[in-house]
Amino acid sequence: MKVLFKLFLFLFFILFSIKSFSQKIVEYYEPVKNDSLRVGMGENDFFSFVQKGYTLMLPENKEIKGVLIFLEDSKYDKKNRSSKQMYTQASEKDFAVLSVSTEIPLDFYFSKSSMASTHKLIREVFDKYNLPNNNIFFLGASLVGHRAMRYIKFMKESDSKFQLKIKGIIVCNFTMDFTRKWYQHKRDIRINRIDLWEPKFINYLLETNLGGTPKTNPENYHNFSSYSYFDEKNENVKIYKDYAVRAYIEPAIKYKLNKQLRTLYENNSTDIVGFLAELQLVGNKNNELIVLQPEDNTSSKKNTQSTWDALNKDELMDWVQKQTEK
Repeated sequence: MKVLFKLFLFLFFILFSIKSFSQKIVEYYEPVKNDSLRVGMGENDFFSFVQKGYTLMLPENKEIKGVLIFLEDSKYDKKNRSSKQMYTQASEKDFAVLSVSTEIPLDFYFSKSSMASTHKLIREVFDKYNLPNNNIFFLGASLVGHRAMRYIKFMKESDSKFQLKIKGIIVCNFTMDFTRKWYQHKRDIRINRIDLWEPKFINYLLETNLGGTPKTNPENYHNFSSYSYFDEKNENVKIYKDYAVRAYIEPAIKYKLNKQLRTLYENNSTDIVGFLAELQLVGNKNNELIVLQPEDNTSSKKNTQSTWDALNKDELMDWVQKQTEK
């Protein structure tokens, strides 16, 4: 009898937990456009377009308190890979999670049309599902994080009536200084010790879309960067001064030295630490730096995505909730 009672309690708690943290997943993606984008000078340097649309996780039977937004790619980021990792934690805290993709493959948000497309999708989702325009947080590593910074700048500079009430930004190991990035890739190409696909691809996109190099058109690189060590004004930093900011970095110095022969300068951590310093100079007192140590990430690869995969999502969601109480 005692065994049956314990089994009943066990099943009750399992069912209760499932009911408490149940989720509803909504997807909308348009058919892929039969077109491609040139990403290099080679004969085959083209990327096919990806699906434009969104995935939305809604905590069921709960009043939604806020929304976590990821500007993910519907294909090359393995479709919502980062946002899915927050579903359980967000649902427990009554947060929705929204992932939005444009049709541009590996979109750097060079064009206003990409950011306007994202803005339109976000507005439609908020209207259709009656999401609260309150306690909005942008998150992401690599291009996901960069897109967030670009989109926020676009939104604040636009005359759109729909303006997200952003509470915070979670910055995770991505490039902020594209002048530094361009020089990093020039060095990669010069010493030729790693696979050069990414250095050539990114520098081609930068030079094509920013009208030259940092040497010939420095202002365009400064404007495109959230922060730049080479920009004495760093006007873009002021855009983010009123938000709570939590930043994650994983310098992985030995790994990058041994595997890639990269120096401290060829490291996203330099950008993020510089950004936080400038953020404090313009008056932001609600910012925090988390440095992942080697023991925090057991992955054999050390890159932007592995940093996001390794960070403590429960503790991060606790931080998000604390921001909503301020």
